[in-house]
Amino acid sequence: MNSADVIKALRSISASLTENCDRLTELDQAIGDGDLGVSMRNGFEAVVRELKGSQETDLGLLIRAASSALNENSPSTLGTVLSIMMIGMAKSLKGKSEASLAEYAEASKAGMELVMRRADSRIGEKTILDAIYPAVEALNEKAGDGWNEALKAAAEAAAAGSENTRTMKAQHGRAAYYGEKSIGMLDGGSVVGRLIFEAIYKCALND
Repeated sequence: MNSADVIKALRSISASLTENCDRLTELDQAIGDGDLGVSMRNGFEAVVRELKGSQETDLGLLIRAASSALNENSPSTLGTVLSIMMIGMAKSLKGKSEASLAEYAEASKAGMELVMRRADSRIGEKTILDAIYPAVEALNEKAGDGWNEALKAAAEAAAAGSENTRTMKAQHGRAAYYGEKSIGMLDGGSVVGRLIFEAIYKCALND
């Protein structure tokens, strides 16, 4: 994985979030602020603009720039969470112009763990972590099986994790106000996590 691969993956993520903007908005309107779709679309469009034509080869610096662009253009809780995850990944990959699958998986784990520490959040609380955590676990478990197999496993794990949020009671943000009523509803943030990992896998298949 090099800088060109990272930019391609971010473009794929941006395209998916734009395509699913209305769906994410509808999910967020049920138990949130209703701005999820627009926030994610605008944030990742800004990331793509920021990195367009970039000559940066240091993966850590490149992802750090993406994090800053997302944080500035997606002023929402989820935008902040994803920016933090990118910061954790950037620290892990700083100084590298290329990364192996194992290094990418470890960087993803570092990003996820940074989110859990800073947001004081864990799996089972009906958030994006319920999609990200199993996806990152799958990446690390399949790191010896090659990129396509590992990314496929991560995408499938993220999808399953997102679906599992229907059984959970929201613990964070406005959704937490709904208490027991949030059970049975799909968490929009977890769907963003699912879309991200599915977009990365799709990008790898198209290479």
